[in-house]
Amino acid sequence: MSTIYFHRAISDTLKKQAANAKCLLVTGSRQVGKSTLLKKIYPNVKYITFDDLIAKNQAATEPGLFFLNNPPPVIIDEVQTVPEIFPYIKMQCDNSEINGNFYLTGSQSMQLMKNVSESLAGRISILELTGLSLREIFAVDFNEPFIPTADYIARREKFLVHYADIWDKIHLGSYPELHATSREWLDFYSSYVKTYIERDINQMIHIKDELAFMRFLVAIAARSGQVLNYSNIADDTGVSQVTVKEWISALERSGIIFLLQPYYSSFLNRAIKSPKLYFRDTGLLCYLTKWLTADTLKNSAVAGNVFETFVVSEILKSFSNAGRDYRFNVFYYRGKDKIKTQRGSVAVESEIDVVIEENGVLYPIEIKMSANPTKEMAQAFSVLDKESGKKRGQGTILCLYDKKMYLKEDLVALPVDFV
Repeated sequence: MSTIYFHRAISDTLKKQAANAKCLLVTGSRQVGKSTLLKKIYPNVKYITFDDLIAKNQAATEPGLFFLNNPPPVIIDEVQTVPEIFPYIKMQCDNSEINGNFYLTGSQSMQLMKNVSESLAGRISILELTGLSLREIFAVDFNEPFIPTADYIARREKFLVHYADIWDKIHLGSYPELHATSREWLDFYSSYVKTYIERDINQMIHIKDELAFMRFLVAIAARSGQVLNYSNIADDTGVSQVTVKEWISALERSGIIFLLQPYYSSFLNRAIKSPKLYFRDTGLLCYLTKWLTADTLKNSAVAGNVFETFVVSEILKSFSNAGRDYRFNVFYYRGKDKIKTQRGSVAVESEIDVVIEENGVLYPIEIKMSANPTKEMAQAFSVLDKESGKKRGQGTILCLYDKKMYLKEDLVALPVDFV
């Protein structure tokens, strides 16, 4: 089976950070290409995976002997499965005067962060690798985070490529193997759910009822793009809210879902403070909710939510690939506010799909599965004018219209090609 290698946008950032740190950690969910990336960039560095039970056992029980057999520099894959090794990595780093001793990967980011903060603070550089972005799939040589200022749009326009067959890409998903080989879609995702999700989740939390867990997976996949409601999910899956919270946390730690935090402040006192839930990969979402073709998905009642999930994921990838932590920049807003209309001020529930904060400026973004953008789609943006000490920047409607179009001086409609 022939394999295509996609150049990963994060590569230059990774090499730069690795050259300035004694240890590098690449996090991300299973199968996004972490070990492939490191082996591509560092082909002459020894590679060890803790999926190898012999290596894993020696690292856990005899770490001194493990490092005698595997001296740095070394790539260690799925390092979170042997937490006992972190103090020894610290000692190896402290005994070395050079950088680039260890290149680590892990698919359970929150557990990794706990071990890293306890053992490797000040010695390690951390990056997150996601599934393939549209920029990577279409070989777009542009690696800035999506912050839709006029300057960003002008720079992005120079590298613009039309993203053809967008619904095929949404349905296929972002795992490299599906783009690089002829692997069958159903086979990949059925194996992924069984082999990776169930195994990795069981390492974190023992699942007593696998059928209930599968009902839970389907239930949250159907809610991607919605405000997280533990009670509602518990009612649908027949498990307690405590269990739902534990399972949500496990999926977030393993990189399957992302919780987009709300934007709120004392000046926006009617804002909802619950996060929105998003699947990181729309192919997995489609598999779990049984949308088996791109055409049926495109014409379904859930198409809008899936499209929003996809675009939010692309925005987050643009930050990760540039080495930026999107959690400090990317939010959403929902609240009950008075909005000015042609008929005067009315109290409505307003929502802004994405709010990007940068240098004290708030950039509101609406995501619409429409080829006919209108300025009315941005009515809620004025809510951000209440915020004191920050100003509202240019608003953006990301949609399926095929070209850039200004709807007002401070509002632009952009095709998703600009992300």
